[in-house]
Amino acid sequence: MGRRVAIVGVGQTKYVSKRKDVNTPELANEAVVGALQDAGLKISEIESTIFASAPEAFEGINCPDKWCVGGIGAANKPFMRINTGGMTGGSGFIAAFDHISSGMFDVVMVVAIQRVGESPDAQRILNTIFDPIYEKDIALNIISVCALQATRHMAKYGTTEEQMAKIVVRCHKNAQKNPYSHLKLNITVEDVLRSKYLCWPIKLLDACPRSDGACAVILASEEKAKKITPAPAWVNGLASITESYYVGDRLGWRGGDDDFTDGNSLRIVSKKAYQMAGIINPLEEVDVAEIYAPFSNLEIMDIEALGFCERGKGGEFIDKGIPEIDGKLPINPSGGVLTSNPIGATALIRIAEAALQVMGKAGEHQIADVKTALARTAGGTNQFHNVVILGRNAK
Repeated sequence: MGRRVAIVGVGQTKYVSKRKDVNTPELANEAVVGALQDAGLKISEIESTIFASAPEAFEGINCPDKWCVGGIGAANKPFMRINTGGMTGGSGFIAAFDHISSGMFDVVMVVAIQRVGESPDAQRILNTIFDPIYEKDIALNIISVCALQATRHMAKYGTTEEQMAKIVVRCHKNAQKNPYSHLKLNITVEDVLRSKYLCWPIKLLDACPRSDGACAVILASEEKAKKITPAPAWVNGLASITESYYVGDRLGWRGGDDDFTDGNSLRIVSKKAYQMAGIINPLEEVDVAEIYAPFSNLEIMDIEALGFCERGKGGEFIDKGIPEIDGKLPINPSGGVLTSNPIGATALIRIAEAALQVMGKAGEHQIADVKTALARTAGGTNQFHNVVILGRNAK
């Protein structure tokens, strides 16, 4: 590891179905201004900018990064755009971290944005990510792939729709305390179970919304961070990994009985992040987690792969109430992706929310005495994985 790096400022917009009152640069600017105000910095003090935005088809314009340069204060500075699908914001964060850890810059801002409301049907766009020849007859899309993962987990470990529904209810309950959340539904497990099936066992309420919104995070070197704020969120662990494109390639993983529902790549990358942060027992040492789960079943898979419980015990973990906001390990106290999903920004939001918890700035959904927070981001068909460990103290 190179130089120590910390998060010193966070800015978010309100997440909604469609922001009709602003254009794309103006929306990004809202998050940038918020992050600058949070850090007490001027735009002139930002040395480099990372712009994170997923497919332009959502915005309906070509190369939104070029259009947004002025709105985010990046003119006359080093600048790059990152796109790795749903993990775009997380990949942008890695780039910003590397910029500082390597010694190239001292203060870097990553800005992530998506205006999914500009497209008439997000799934129609997402459907084009699959091989049009090899996978055409299977009719794969994001929802059906996640449904395959859910049914496989049910068959192997006895996971139930009720356990998935409990996750949905918790996330919406938490979202009611988050001023930025898109959906804040007052629902019960029965409401979720009665909602319309999209692709069994995933129902409408098991799925995330499509949102407009932006998020900005400012990172700084150790020397600068200590001058900027008395309470930064230190990046104590960070790791990333990429999985095979074809979901079928994840069956019989390395000759064992693991497959695409067991989160093998996430298990590998989380161990690397834990090792970097000096974490031996995640359940005992992590105080709060923000997990990228756009469908309820993915949270169960991630709980297992992140080492919070044994493989196949994720459903029991939910039943015991461990991830409730007042439980042993609160998960997604912000409401998570099930309540807000501006796709290109969603991963960065997980990191931003984890940072707010460590910095003690999460407002009504703040968890008491957070020393260590985990953010897990993902993208593609659960193809890209990133784990970030943030701490009150640098390690």
